[in-house]
Parts: sequence; structure tokens; C-alpha cells
Amino acid sequence: MPTAVRRLPGRLTAPEPGWTTRADVVIVGSGIAGLTAALRLRAAGVERVLVVTKDRLAAGSTQWAQGGIAAALGPGDSPHDHAVDTLVAGAGVCDAEAVAVLVDEGPEAVRELIALGAVFDHDADGEISLTREGGHHRDRIAHAGGDATGAEIQRALIAAVGAAPEIEVIKRALAVDLLLADDGGVAGLTLHVMGEGQRDGVGAVHCRAVVLASGGLGQVFSQTTNPSVSTGDGMALALRGGATLRDLEFVQFHPTVMWLGPDSHGQQPLISEAVRGEGAFLVDFEGERFMQGVHELADLAPRDVVAKAIMRRMLDTGHPHMWLDARHLGAEFWERRFPTILATARSHGVDPVTALIPVAPACHYASGGVRTDLLGRTDVPGLYATGEVACSGVHGANRLASNSLLEGLVFSRRIAQVLPAELRPWSEAAPDRRTPGLVPGEARDELQEVMTSRVGVLRGATGLAEATAVLDKLGGQEAIGIDLAAWETTNLLTISTALTAAATLREETRGSHWRDDHPERDDARWAGHVDTVMTDGVAEVAFHPAPATDQDLS
Repeated sequence: MPTAVRRLPGRLTAPEPGWTTRADVVIVGSGIAGLTAALRLRAAGVERVLVVTKDRLAAGSTQWAQGGIAAALGPGDSPHDHAVDTLVAGAGVCDAEAVAVLVDEGPEAVRELIALGAVFDHDADGEISLTREGGHHRDRIAHAGGDATGAEIQRALIAAVGAAPEIEVIKRALAVDLLLADDGGVAGLTLHVMGEGQRDGVGAVHCRAVVLASGGLGQVFSQTTNPSVSTGDGMALALRGGATLRDLEFVQFHPTVMWLGPDSHGQQPLISEAVRGEGAFLVDFEGERFMQGVHELADLAPRDVVAKAIMRRMLDTGHPHMWLDARHLGAEFWERRFPTILATARSHGVDPVTALIPVAPACHYASGGVRTDLLGRTDVPGLYATGEVACSGVHGANRLASNSLLEGLVFSRRIAQVLPAELRPWSEAAPDRRTPGLVPGEARDELQEVMTSRVGVLRGATGLAEATAVLDKLGGQEAIGIDLAAWETTNLLTISTALTAAATLREETRGSHWRDDHPERDDARWAGHVDTVMTDGVAEVAFHPAPATDQDLS
């Protein structure tokens, strides 16, 4: 079984907590997964629920979800059809049981979200308006405000949490590390709270369970659709605490992100797949529709297929981007269906009503994360994970469009079904003998640049080795001061190192993992998962075979 070994910080360097508090359950993250978990756990009778958010409640990725939420809600659709599309997109490494849970429980979860107050768009007959995105063979994407689905869901959930005073919220707080009991289970969590008066600085929450809903790792790369708070904190914290990270190499690069120029960095404007679902199409600099003949769904092929086709055309022609043509949709349609995207594009000097939109792939979604079972449990007693931070098994090697919001809903509900009966007894934290480490915040730019250029859409042995060398060099640096930038950068380094090791280990091309030196999918050798575990600061990355799951889907 192929393996790799890497040395990483065993915990973050932090002073002794200056304050303490208690809660039965701490939820890290305030997007659809975290707030759904909070509401459901409180409804299930958990007395003290504490939500920790790194910024304000609406600062995560949920509010940026433009396309919508996928579920078999329309006539002629079925959970089975949704499952088939999900498994095909996942390229053979989905957990079929997890996919079944997602699609079977998805419609009820969406209806419950509507009952909570989320307002979706409706057609002339009063039915939920459904559209189609890449990889889907049915219209099953429910949307709100045209292209503001995530913002509407976030609004409804924040309002519901605001109406539940029993749910405490700590804002502008970074989750630093787990506090572990003698049995290796959860005893609490350390936090760095910024600008919260008496709770300013590092503190500790003693608790009986932690639910990670902290989102993804998008800031590992210099060009991403993810907000600045997405620095992989939950994944790094879980790894240091004894959980397993699974399939980190499968990072989805959204094919149509607005290209802002060669020097653009940070969060980039997403041009939703729903725009292509409504009839927009990709063209090169000669005006040729290059997706024709590449896939049966052409411009609506799964995201990895479209991203690779764009990258191939960029490499072949030497151009830094391709074009999305949506001019034929017309001004009225743009203003009604995609008002947010329209305003964003115009703010960058491009009017999609009259001009082509420059697009190129950028980091979008992590299909891998903290390994969980079908009820959100991790390897660490008392630690659960849901949403993008988790690897529930539903996405496999490539997430099907608009399955992410649904995953957060479904698996947060599942956690709430079991966690109240599994609350651990109150425990004292055992002495922490893990080796601390911290790299300087100034290392972040170099880390992001090498990850983008060597571990991005295109990967190969030479580039991965170069990235490994740079990451090792950065890991040898030591931060002088202890601050948020150093903690975030250390988390980014931890996740980047594990991701690069996993991408180096998997010598094939599958889903969103593209090795130009191993360009074919290889089920004989690589149908399975790459897992990362850490013991005493040493991370072991190993491949574990599993049967491919996208065969005989009829």
C-alpha cells in the first residue's frame, strides 16, 4: 500500500487560556451546515449550544452560493436519477451509501428549510422554479433571488438562530485546537477571540462535543472563489486532534471564474454554472465552441471535464483565459435571473449583456476533508464534522454542482439525530504533550503561489516535488510572534503539505485530480481513498483500496 510520511506541527503555539466558559456542544462555523446543526440540536433538547464563527455570521461560503441547491423535487425526477448523476460526477470514489442518504433525505431537508423561512423562486404555476447545472440530466436546482440562493438561505438561518436566544454565538473567533481528555476524546476547544471585550484573546470552552462546520481550504491557493476566512482551520485542527483527513487531492476548480488579470489574487468573482444551464456557452479567442464533442453534455459537462477542456485550450493557444458568451440571454433575463452576477461583472468593467466574459478555472470546493461516517462522526470521540470541512463520501473525486448546500443540510440533520444521546461526560483536558509549532504569517504568499502553480488544476511529479520542497522550507521557519496571521498560515501549511502528499501519491487522473504524467483513470490501482493521519507531529499519508462505485448505474 503506497504511503508517504510528513512532519507537521502537533498543535498550534498558544498562551494559556485567559478565560473559560462551558457549553454542551460547540459548533465551529456559521454557514448552512453550522447553523442547521445548531437549530436542530437545540430542538433535540441540547441545553447549551455555542456557535463559534471566525467573522460575522454571514462571512462564510454559504452566502456566495449562486447556483442553488440540488434535490429531486420536480416531476419526472427521482432520488435514483440524482444518485446516478452524483456517482458519475464522483468518478468512482463516492460512498454509495452516503450518496443514497443525500438524495433520499434531500427533498425533505429542502422543504424543511422552506418551512424555516427560506424563500425560493417560483414559476408561473406557483411551483418551485428548477433549473439545470453541469452534470445533471434533470432540472433539479432550486434557486432564490435569481442567483442569490446562498444569501437567502443564510438570511433565513441567521433569523432563526436570532429567534433562539438559547443558542449562544461568539463572533470573530478562531478555533485554535481541541482539548483532549485522557481517553483521546473531546474535552473542549481553545479559541482566539478578536475584539470581543472581556473575551478578547485566547480562551477555552469546556464542552461535551464539538461539531466542525468550518468550511473549506480555498485560501491554500492564490486564486479562489472562497472568502478570506477559508483557511482550512477545521481540517488542520481535526488532524492535529487525531481525526483522519480523506481525499484532500480532490480539489474542485470551478471552470468559469471571472478572469481579472494576471496579477489578481484572493477571492475571485464566480460566474455560476447556472448561467450555462440557462444557455450560455464557452468559446475560444477564435469564437469556436470548443466543448462540442468533448462530452455529451457539452458546456454542461461535469466541472472537472469543463475545467480541463478550458485549461487544454488555454495551453494550446497560449491565452490566459477563455470566454463565456451569454449575450443572447438579453438584458431583461440577466437582470431577473442573475442580478448579482450582472452587477459584479459590470463592477469589473464587463457587461455580459453586450460583451463576452473572460473566464478561467480557479479553486472552488474541497471534495475531501475530515472523514466521517453516515452520521457525521469522526475518529475522535465527541468530534463530528459536516459540510465542506467533512468528507462524508458523497462527492468522491468531483462534487456534482449544487450538492454542497444539500450535503450541509442533510448531514447536519443526521448529526442532530444521534449526538444528544452520545454526549460525552464532562472531562478534564489531559496535559498536552504534542509538539507545538508556528510559521510566520509572511510565508502565506509564497505558499499560495507554489500551490497554485504546482498543485493547481495541472499536476505532475516534477511540479509536486518542487511544491514539496518549498513547503518543507516554509515549515522550517519559525514565527517570532503569536497572532492570527501565523495561526492561519500554519493551518494553510498543514493542509497544503497533506494535500500535496496525497496528490503525489495518487498516480492517475480522476475527477478533479489531474496528473499530466499519469493522464488516465486507473481503477485497477487507484480505486479507493488517500487518508492522512497524524501521530506525535508525524503525518502518514496512505492509500486504501475500495471498489469503484460508478459502474452499472442503471
